[in-house]
Amino acid sequence: MKGPFTDSVAAKVLPVPSAEGGQHRQPIITAAIELTARSGWSAVTMARLAELAGVSRQTVYNEIGSKPALAEAMIAHELGRFLAVVGAAFDRYPDDLVAAIREAVRAVLELADDNVLLRAIASATHGTDTEFLPLLTTRAGTLLTEAKTVLTERVRGYAPPLTGEQLTAVIDVVIRTVLSHVMQPSDTPARTADTLAWLAARLLDAGA
Repeated sequence: MKGPFTDSVAAKVLPVPSAEGGQHRQPIITAAIELTARSGWSAVTMARLAELAGVSRQTVYNEIGSKPALAEAMIAHELGRFLAVVGAAFDRYPDDLVAAIREAVRAVLELADDNVLLRAIASATHGTDTEFLPLLTTRAGTLLTEAKTVLTERVRGYAPPLTGEQLTAVIDVVIRTVLSHVMQPSDTPARTADTLAWLAARLLDAGA
């Protein structure tokens, strides 16, 4: 049974299925993302999610547990989507690290450009939904760590001419720059990707 959330929003949040929980977990997370984007985190209740996802309220509790756990699941879902496009970019350019970085940055920024949960997060950071922001702030360190771990392992596969400390510094710069453009873009995804790829190439040359 489908809930009454819009097809356009569902298409943006459904591509990465959850590996945990039962068959209703993913539709519940999808409904929560849509409701948060549309009405704010304070409007998200287990009863409303049950209605949107077309399940019982008890099923929502069984699949999710609590509202803080729901926030964790939503953020993890979106992180999974971003890491998936990063992985695909590196798979596309297995012998060209700079090209892989360029493609990964472009793909991440394009995905972020119309991301419903990121719009909700942006609203929270501007004070319109003060309940959601502390949850995001608490999770931010873990999110950065997970992203750095994934990217570090992918970059190491290219055997770049960098020490461990240099590699950590380069990845930190790239991730933090991408995040700043995710929240407040200053150019198109393609041009930002070109700039960061150029920077990465210079840093790799310097380490050679």
